[in-house]
Amino acid sequence: MITTFTPEQVEREIAQLSGLLIDAVDSGASVGFLPPLLQPEADAYWRSVIASMRDGSRILLVATDGEVIQGSVQLQLEQRANGTHRAEATKLFVHRRARRRGVAKALMAEAESNARRLGRTLLLMDTRKGGEAHRMCEALGYLQFGEVPNYARSSDGQLHTTVFFYKELA
Repeated sequence: MITTFTPEQVEREIAQLSGLLIDAVDSGASVGFLPPLLQPEADAYWRSVIASMRDGSRILLVATDGEVIQGSVQLQLEQRANGTHRAEATKLFVHRRARRRGVAKALMAEAESNARRLGRTLLLMDTRKGGEAHRMCEALGYLQFGEVPNYARSSDGQLHTTVFFYKELA
C-alpha cells in the first residue's frame, strides 16, 4: 500500500524511515550519503524532510506492507513562479527485503499520479549511470537529457556519472 505521509506520520515513523535510509546507503544507493550513516544523521535528514513538507515544497510517498515501511519516494515541488508546472522525484528508496517486487515502480506511478493531480506536467529524476534505477527510469518512459561524469562519490571513493531524465505527464 502506498500512502502520502503527513509530517506527523514522519515524526511517528522516523525510526523506520531512518532504517530505510540507512539500508539504502549501506546497500550502495547513490542518495547523497556515504556509509556508515548513523541513526542521528538519518533522523536529522528526515526532520529536514518534515520542514519541507510543512512549507509545501515536498510530498513524501511511503510504501508499506502492514505496519512495515518498505520504500519511499519524494516529490520536490518547484516553488518559483516559472516552474510551478514541474517537480522532481527524489530519494527513491526500497528496502533490500522488498526489492524486485515492483515497489519502486509502484512508488513512481503514485508519484506521477500525485504530480498530475497537482498540475505538474513535467517530472525530473536523476540517478547513477548503469544502475537498476537507470534501467527503471528508461522502462518507465523517462527520457535521458544529459549526464555529468564524476558527479557523485560512492562508498568506495569512486566518482560515478549521473544521468538526468525527464517525463512529460499527460
